[in-house]
Amino acid sequence: MSIFKEKVDEEYLTVAETKEILEGIEEERADDEDREMRYELARAIEHVNKFAVLDPEEAREFVAELLDHEKVNEKTAYKIADLRPQDRDELRALYAQERYSLSGEELDEILNVVKQYV
Repeated sequence: MSIFKEKVDEEYLTVAETKEILEGIEEERADDEDREMRYELARAIEHVNKFAVLDPEEAREFVAELLDHEKVNEKTAYKIADLRPQDRDELRALYAQERYSLSGEELDEILNVVKQYV
């Protein structure tokens, strides 16, 4: 017997999109005076407020541009959009668990997209 429930759905989000969702939850909780905000929720809100640089629409455009590249899958595109690596070493770290490595030219193409959103 497992204590975990089955996974129904999975969706990748950028930090900016998460911030938008959490702002709605925060407003909803603020309207209800009897409902206290849980510690985890407060920490999540604090985190996205600190690290969300782009607005949600820009973040979606950024991910879409990254997905145009052959070697960037959905999961990696969202990681790149959230972390916005500045050099080849930082970008290589995101690909460390993949079964392939990118050439310098491929890394530079991705970094050129990242520079547009920094």
